[in-house]
Amino acid sequence: MGNKEINPEELVHIARLALTGRAQDVQTYIRRLAKRYQGAFPSVASQLNKLLQESPTRQSPLRRQATAPVPVDLESRLQLLRVESNPVLEVEPVWDAGVKRTLEQLISERRRDAELIKQGLSPTRSIIFTGPPGVGKTLAARYVARELHRPLLTLDLSAVMSSFLGRTGANVRHVLDYAKSVDGVLLLDELDAIAKRRDDATDVGELKRLVTVLLQEIDDWPTTGLLIAATNHSDLLDPAVWRRFEMRVDFPMPTDESIRRALDMFLGKDRASAVWHDVLAVALRGLSFSDVEREVMLARRAAVIRGESLEDALSRIVQNRVEPLPRRERGQIALWLSEAGISQRQVHELTGVSRDTIRKKTKAGNMELVNEE
Repeated sequence: MGNKEINPEELVHIARLALTGRAQDVQTYIRRLAKRYQGAFPSVASQLNKLLQESPTRQSPLRRQATAPVPVDLESRLQLLRVESNPVLEVEPVWDAGVKRTLEQLISERRRDAELIKQGLSPTRSIIFTGPPGVGKTLAARYVARELHRPLLTLDLSAVMSSFLGRTGANVRHVLDYAKSVDGVLLLDELDAIAKRRDDATDVGELKRLVTVLLQEIDDWPTTGLLIAATNHSDLLDPAVWRRFEMRVDFPMPTDESIRRALDMFLGKDRASAVWHDVLAVALRGLSFSDVEREVMLARRAAVIRGESLEDALSRIVQNRVEPLPRRERGQIALWLSEAGISQRQVHELTGVSRDTIRKKTKAGNMELVNEE
């Protein structure tokens, strides 16, 4: 088809979509037509965009989300989706600057989608989160859903993988059809679960068909919906997968500064002196946010149960984690603790740094510690 005529087959196709009752697919196709006709038929494109703007919104739902049942596995009768109608965050997330910038843009696009539509543009439909476990990928999906006032629908692909791949394919299709009918955010967790199984010598053909179906669904995801995928093993994903996502966010391991900020939240009302934030940021270096939270919460519980101070409970974290640290970092921790008024004997017991080394460097006020302990 050229740009100077309207293809009658498109009218047939949109009529077919309308008769199936899948309103969001109709909207997606109309948006494509508006973009295609922008150059040759600007008045038609303008009218189509106007219709999209006037279409029912979340305040006047077009989709029948109230009556659609959550898909279940036909054999186990267990629900295939975890649905959070009103996502809640126990603590506010701590983001790397790049992650925060990307997430805020994603949210802004949805809040100002009318402005994008006027320009013949669409908000981001699909995004993939990558990074090791515990760095905040699922939390980010919940955060986006909360900020957009939409339910979060979570499909754990590793959980729905069945020994009967044919049934797995049916389950995935049911879930995706349902997600299209609900004005929410769909999270495909453990996306690499499918990639890992592609090397399985059995049922490879069926698995490949499942992957093909999934990729087609991502390509055709309606712009009114938001699809988020998450993976802990990005190296396992097929190159074809990456091309399907309009946006990618890499979640790094937390920096010392991120750990300090996270400690403010995890410690809650049980505040510790500032020196402990510096000490723990070094002692907990290399852990994910979820691991940091676990360590801090264990310390807080221990302080309550044993009737001791929070600093005493936190000191055990240092004692348990300081040994594998480089000598320089152990020395830095020792100096901070000594300057905070902790006795040299206690500092030695916590860090393993000799009392003589602590005494000399504290007296000199020098932050550089000698290599000898």
